Amino acid sequence: MHSVQPTRLKIALDMMGGDHGPLSTIPAALAAISEFPHLDLTLVGDADVLQQQLAEHGISEHPQLYIQHASQQVLMTDKPSVALRSKRQSSMRMALDLVEQGKVGACVSAGNTGALMAMAHFVLKMLNGVERPALIGSLPSTTDKPVYMLDLGATVNCDSDTLFQFAVMGAVMVEEVEGIHRPKVALLNMGEEEIKGSDQIKRTSLLLSECSDINYIGYIEGNDIFSGKADVIVCDGFVGNVALKTCEGVAKLILRRLETALKNSMSAQLFGWLIKPFLKSMALGVNPDQYNGASLIGLRGIVVKSHGNATKEAFLSAIRQAVREVERQVPVKIKDRLEHVLIDKA
Repeated sequence: MHSVQPTRLKIALDMMGGDHGPLSTIPAALAAISEFPHLDLTLVGDADVLQQQLAEHGISEHPQLYIQHASQQVLMTDKPSVALRSKRQSSMRMALDLVEQGKVGACVSAGNTGALMAMAHFVLKMLNGVERPALIGSLPSTTDKPVYMLDLGATVNCDSDTLFQFAVMGAVMVEEVEGIHRPKVALLNMGEEEIKGSDQIKRTSLLLSECSDINYIGYIEGNDIFSGKADVIVCDGFVGNVALKTCEGVAKLILRRLETALKNSMSAQLFGWLIKPFLKSMALGVNPDQYNGASLIGLRGIVVKSHGNATKEAFLSAIRQAVREVERQVPVKIKDRLEHVLIDKA
């Protein structure tokens, strides 16, 4: 009897994006193909630079790696409109083109966020019925599952219909990627009472409470983001981006304060040595690199955005996210759920 071979997954990586470029993306790509033997990666970027970097890692060629030369690079300082018009041969644009052409299932980039969103919107287009894209990412929680929040900055001004769509898309993402049946969905608000919040938030709450496809639990405050009360937290892009950056800053502050405190006395150093395994586990649990990889959803293809200053581990985390979404065909599931919900609303 012949064993069933897993379907090969194909993902394109923007190798030149971010602050570190191939110094981070090459080691991450090599770790990814070692972790996923059924994964083929198209490395999009300056072919000479990529081949040199691979050679430094002792690799001249590999059956899971393909190099696609790109003569241009989107800089972190490029305006999205300029990048869209004049960087058609960039590693970012060519990686997105591969998704649009059906040659790969997803694109991962640590490049200029504004340029990536503009290019992805132009190249891949929106799913039918979706008005605006959203960035969704995961954060640690007090449970054994992360909490997903959207929008993290793709759409700053959202009306209630857009927030409703975000809730539907976020629920599908968590169902497919985390395997949670009917994930708990909440709206981020200034209080849990029904009378609090803007008219836009109140109307969104009404829409969600009337939708049987969504397990809506009501409002949640900022101090409960990590509590595990909700699996999906919905907000507009302005609030979400501020909340995300605040969370990352607080995590770094706690770890730095702890490190400083443990260095200040011999007794603290001894205590630190005794609890070192616990500290390592705690640091890993709140390390932003572990939760790197925000997905731009609502598009007709999979695009995962990595931190601009992504390390090898952070970029690898973004690749893992792309693998999960390709395996579960998340855009198709979002399209089907939205169509079902819109029919019920009609």
